[in-house]
Amino acid sequence: MKNNYRLIWHIFPSYLIITIVSLIAASWFMSGTIRDIFLERTESSLKTQCLLLEKQIADNLDPLNMAAIDAECNKTGGNAQTRITVVLSHGKVAGDSEKNPSVMDNHLDRPEIVSAFSKKTGRSIRYSSTLGKKMMYVAIPVLSAEGISAVIRASLPITAVDKEIRRIQVGIALGGLFIAVLATIVSYFISRRITRPIEEMRLSSEKFAKGELGHRLPQPGTSELDTLAKAMNKMASELEIKIGSINTQRNEYEAVLSSMIEGVIALDTNENILNINQAAADIFNCSPNLKGVSILEAVRNTELHSFLKDAIVNRKTKESDIKIFKNKEYIINIRSTLLYGSNKKPIGTLVVFNDVTTIRQLESMRRDFVGNVSHELKTPLTAIKGFVETLLNGAVENIDDTKRFLSIIEKHVNRLNLIIDDLLELSKIEQMDERSEINFIETRLKDVIENAVSLCREKANAKQIKIEPEYSEEISARIDVYLLEQAFINLLDNAIKYSNSDSTITINLERVENKIKINFKDRGHGIAKKHIDRLFERFYRVDKARSRDAGGTGLGLAIVKHIIRAHGGHITVDSTVGKGSVFEINLPV
Repeated sequence: MKNNYRLIWHIFPSYLIITIVSLIAASWFMSGTIRDIFLERTESSLKTQCLLLEKQIADNLDPLNMAAIDAECNKTGGNAQTRITVVLSHGKVAGDSEKNPSVMDNHLDRPEIVSAFSKKTGRSIRYSSTLGKKMMYVAIPVLSAEGISAVIRASLPITAVDKEIRRIQVGIALGGLFIAVLATIVSYFISRRITRPIEEMRLSSEKFAKGELGHRLPQPGTSELDTLAKAMNKMASELEIKIGSINTQRNEYEAVLSSMIEGVIALDTNENILNINQAAADIFNCSPNLKGVSILEAVRNTELHSFLKDAIVNRKTKESDIKIFKNKEYIINIRSTLLYGSNKKPIGTLVVFNDVTTIRQLESMRRDFVGNVSHELKTPLTAIKGFVETLLNGAVENIDDTKRFLSIIEKHVNRLNLIIDDLLELSKIEQMDERSEINFIETRLKDVIENAVSLCREKANAKQIKIEPEYSEEISARIDVYLLEQAFINLLDNAIKYSNSDSTITINLERVENKIKINFKDRGHGIAKKHIDRLFERFYRVDKARSRDAGGTGLGLAIVKHIIRAHGGHITVDSTVGKGSVFEINLPV
């Protein structure tokens, strides 16, 4: 894995290396230059000494006076602290300020001597075996009429020169070290100055990545970084605006979805959930946090899965009804349409769910109502028509048959009148409820119940049925006396019709918290559970034949339901076949 280093550790070492290399190169160059300068000065000094001695040596060469030459060498060499040597043309040493010339080797092979006999100034730096030191030798020719008669050589140990050079080099090294330390500090601060704005940009970028788009970068001192900082600040500002707009749109989208009473589920092409609103979650009793979960896992419904598979595979708009079961059966209308992405290509399916249970029930009730009312009206009309035709065909001449037929016709006409009266009464109650035309008066409910009982007493006595009201306390309520009394009468009338002889009907009135409960309990035939949900529909009959024989129109309980609803209450039924029924009215206090 590649190691990543901070920018300062890329810049700072580079500056430091360049500085150190430059100092070393400069020190090496300066040391060499100073050494050359010292050697040139030493050479010039030695040459000068040779030139100053040239005349004295030339005077002692013709005739040759080696003692005088040696004396001059000792004198000059002692004063100048320089070794002076005079070498004759055949290489013999004529004089030397350090050694006895008679014991010295032939110097004709010395480099500086060779150069001098070539009429050049000779120079050589080498180790002297005679003195045991490293020496600089400078030799010049002594010219005469015959040519070069001798060579004067001056030499000086360069140990002092090397010592001085080392002293200077140490000074240069110490100065270089100081400069290097100073350059290191300066390089570090320069590197920090360069990298600090970049580090600040990095930290700011991390804040941007965390969503802190309100943060702004400071303006660096360099033009390039300042331009970059401005660009990043502008980017953050534009991102903040765009993300704010996206968040607003998302919140609006979520608000719309969560506020919809229709369930909405968006699926991808693999039947995984992209989004689901609360209404859809409520319909299927699941969590709304199911993004990425397969619809097969989230919702267990074969009809739905079959519908969705067909919609996704065939990529077409579909509509259908499915049934789901919670505490009871619900009918859900589902519609699917293709879901498109930003590139206008299908990415899945959008499914909308509507709970149409009530609508479908109402449609069923409407169909049943039309069928029932047609049947209820047609039966007596058919009978009337048949008996009228019989009379027209001659039966009218028979007085007994005519009377019997007319009494039957009268019975059916009265039945038609009852049905029409009940329909008109039901329509009137519904209109009163919608227009708030009910006349509410504070009234004791005990009085209303007793009036209803007194009106039904004769029918009850005919079947030897007892009616027993039970009152736990004096309870009053704001009611429409006429309507509520009619509701009580209808309930009592039904209880009497469908109760066995010698039984008891109990009416219980009590107040429970903020409700008034009125129970009508009979010990009749009872009602099967499958009929209870539709018991209050118009013309709905549990036992049609027995209901018609008892003289009912099939509208009594529908009228009761609408009267109770007009009073802001509701009515429920609890019944067991063979044991009787309890109709419970709940009215607000």
